[in-house]
Amino acid sequence: MMKHIVPILRIFDEAKAREFYTDYLGFKVDWEHRFEADMPLYMQVSQDDIVIHLSEHHGDCTPGAALRIETEHLEELHERISLQKYKYARPGIEETPWDSREMTITDPFGNRLVFVETSVKS
Repeated sequence: MMKHIVPILRIFDEAKAREFYTDYLGFKVDWEHRFEADMPLYMQVSQDDIVIHLSEHHGDCTPGAALRIETEHLEELHERISLQKYKYARPGIEETPWDSREMTITDPFGNRLVFVETSVKS
């Protein structure tokens, strides 16, 4: 039985990853691992039910991935991150023809996070 998926996203700079994922988006670092002090970082970040692994290891994944993250209260998320004044991203909310509202943010490594709030039609 399958339970859930944990995506692995490629990162190249630990400081930029922390600035984006923790300072800007509000994820928390659950754990981090290096085989030795001067080896690449592998860490897990999470927020609510979303878990993402971030890896500096070249063989784990390729930059340029896209994640669709279902969310509620997209407007509140947008307002919260807008207050951060992150100089590399100022995303807006888009109304889509497929009855969702979406906010797309690209991390410093070319990975896209699409936060999606779906409409319920009656």
